[in-house]
Amino acid sequence: MAAPLLASSRTARVLIVDDSAFMRRTLERMINAIPGCTVVGTAADGVDGVRRVLELRPDVVTMDVEMPKLDGVSAVTEIMKTVPTPVVMVSTLTALGTETAIRALEAGAVECVAKPSGLSHDLANVSDQLAQAIVRASAARVRRAGPASLPPRPAGPRPGGSISTIPSAGIVVIGSSTGGPPALTEVVPHLPASLGAGVVVVQHMPAGFTSALSRRLDALSNLAVREAADGDVVAAGLVLVAPGDHHLVVGRDKHIRLNQRPPLHGVRPAVDVTLESVADAYGRRAVAVILTGMGKDGAEGAASIERASGRVIVQDEASSVVYGMPRVAKERTRQAYECSLEHIAAAIVRAVSPQGAVI
Repeated sequence: MAAPLLASSRTARVLIVDDSAFMRRTLERMINAIPGCTVVGTAADGVDGVRRVLELRPDVVTMDVEMPKLDGVSAVTEIMKTVPTPVVMVSTLTALGTETAIRALEAGAVECVAKPSGLSHDLANVSDQLAQAIVRASAARVRRAGPASLPPRPAGPRPGGSISTIPSAGIVVIGSSTGGPPALTEVVPHLPASLGAGVVVVQHMPAGFTSALSRRLDALSNLAVREAADGDVVAAGLVLVAPGDHHLVVGRDKHIRLNQRPPLHGVRPAVDVTLESVADAYGRRAVAVILTGMGKDGAEGAASIERASGRVIVQDEASSVVYGMPRVAKERTRQAYECSLEHIAAAIVRAVSPQGAVI
């Protein structure tokens, strides 16, 4: 896929923060080759990275995860406190690297990509992912960090060890992209164990990161959360996260099917792919939720859900990091209920209630 162009004619000024001189040079070559992007500086650790952000005021920062003096998560936290700037995490695909990248997204980073290995085929693949992440990040609206609003870890037993294998009568599909991981931590952990519907999350994220996202959400939630596997049953009490680089389809038997058919809208997994299948499998018992993200993925699927008499909920502009996907979904539907991020979970609960009322 060709590198995407920026939405406007202006140049995106990028700062690279990485403790490896080789990686700084590699990333600089990759970023300067992206149409509409230029590297304005580099930093070798988190402390220097924060200083350089204050000095250079870049449009986007690429941030390593593990660094001396100040790690990536702490650096992101400082940046969001002092001079909020879109940050793309560049992480190794290790357990520690991906888990830490997810924490950085919660701290305010907006995208994450796998760190290139230096092999030519890997560099080409990561270069495309990095280009797309920087373009999306350049459109992000980041805000000065406020007090964390994550709920405490639920006390007592959870349904994780005894998930029903009986397909749920209803389903909620949550689609998100840029700004999605922190938005998901404001929604999924606030859903009650008694929700009574299965939940599927489709977050635009590379392979390797969705398992870490699943574990993080599971640690915070009343519902059990795990990365989806082929053949899983959509069941009440369970949240299934579409794995990176795979489309997720729900069959009429309420079982999950994963595939690697061509990307849709340039992404895989695509929200539209999942919603189209869910409209057919669940009809009026389906709820589509479209959160922050660039582009139009999820809009056609949301329209399909509405045509099948299901319900559509979209995040409002004020609380969205990028008001793209929710805006287009609202435009493509007639009765989408729009609300701020903090009210999404309550709207989901009302939508799946026997009365089916959103408001």
